[in-house]
Amino acid sequence: MADEEGRVFLRGISSETYGLSEFRRRQRAAPRVRRAGTVTDDATVGHSGDSDDRLSRTWWMLGPGDEPFLTQTLQLHFVELKPGGSNHGHGHQNEATFYILEGTGYEIHDGKRYDWAKDDFVIVHTDSVHRHYNASKTERALALVIKAKATWMALGMIQQGRGKPFDDGASYEPARDWSQLWTPGATDKKKVVKKSETKWENTRDGFVRVISSPERTDVRTNSVDLYEQEIASKSARHWHMADEVAYVLSGSGESVQWDVEAEIGDRYQARIAKEPTRWKFGAGDLVYVPQNTVHQLVNTGHEALHVLVGQNRLFKLLGYDSVVYLEEARESEREAMARSSAPSR
Repeated sequence: MADEEGRVFLRGISSETYGLSEFRRRQRAAPRVRRAGTVTDDATVGHSGDSDDRLSRTWWMLGPGDEPFLTQTLQLHFVELKPGGSNHGHGHQNEATFYILEGTGYEIHDGKRYDWAKDDFVIVHTDSVHRHYNASKTERALALVIKAKATWMALGMIQQGRGKPFDDGASYEPARDWSQLWTPGATDKKKVVKKSETKWENTRDGFVRVISSPERTDVRTNSVDLYEQEIASKSARHWHMADEVAYVLSGSGESVQWDVEAEIGDRYQARIAKEPTRWKFGAGDLVYVPQNTVHQLVNTGHEALHVLVGQNRLFKLLGYDSVVYLEEARESEREAMARSSAPSR
């Protein structure tokens, strides 16, 4: 699906045969690390006219129109708000989530203000008219936007656009509040998750700070699960159905990935590759893990590795909410001892 200027909102899947192995082969053959500074779209291709370089700037790192194609399960772009700047107000049916990398600012969503600062997690809820503002007159604000927009598109929820008068008021009844269709209690949930409202935990996957998950029922997102992870040595070697993105906040490392094939005989079974592929990365890079892949993050630097890990929650709602741990997380003895005696964050 594309607009008249060529933006791809949703990529189709087609084949001359019933099997789709060639499509998956091409997807797997694409590089699984997008380097810092990669711009796959600079918002000049039909992105709602949302950026004015004097006030704000938008650029994409991952999306369904990319060549080579990786995924449309999650899309990532950056929004930079210049000092005192803002973008244009607009509305769409899909959710969008923002992780604030730099600065302070606020949102106006349906006429209501929500303030944010560095390391906060901000949610633009479904069916929202919204606009983003930088509160500083001297420093820029920068947000990493993570969303599952193609999920809404695939389900036919494509009503979006810039604010303007309704075109054909004479043919329609007076406006109604769209929120009548939302799940009861939705408006009581958090739109901004402060870093102080999260906590670091030792888990089977290592040291993580959960920001958004199905268990966090107080957070108003239904589509994006996100956590920050600190890795001293290695994360767990684990397997889940959801594909995954990891944005590298600091440090350097290697993503070790074992492809999984389906054996379709009398039963539907999985075959894990004996040899992995290895993908090196550094700060500002984006690491991609395809659907149904065994994977592990390894710290190759001298300092702790910090990553933001995101998934589309739809996989869990479709019945793929289990994680298989093939190897537990491993941390250096020095780091583990330091943590055990350090004050909680």
